[in-house]
Amino acid sequence: MTTPASVTAELLDLSRQLLAAVATGDWTAYRRLVADDLTCFEPEARGQLVEGLAFHEFYFRLPGDPSKPARPVTNTLASPVVKLLSDTVALVAYVRLTQTLDDAGRPVTKPCEETRLWAKVGGNWKHVHFHRSLPS
Repeated sequence: MTTPASVTAELLDLSRQLLAAVATGDWTAYRRLVADDLTCFEPEARGQLVEGLAFHEFYFRLPGDPSKPARPVTNTLASPVVKLLSDTVALVAYVRLTQTLDDAGRPVTKPCEETRLWAKVGGNWKHVHFHRSLPS
């Protein structure tokens, strides 16, 4: 199914908003974008299928170190692909390049492969599943 350019742009924008919410620890923005029954496979889950939001909320609620300034984070979606699977389900896949600073203040870039599924719920796109892998 061909994905109209406007839907492609919308889904890529939503994916970037989601990554920005993760990078800044913005739980409210994250909750606005994801379904209550979100599922995922990600390295932190050690091969287990995670269901729901409690697993993710744990990371958002961790306290920051007040003695250290927040590190800048930039996420780039490299080679994104958007596939509309139906009128209400879409797949977004890309390599995420995360740029930040290491403990010595030097810039570092870390890649990971991500596939995200979005579903139209009540007329709005909601993030319903993702699979994130670190390169081998």
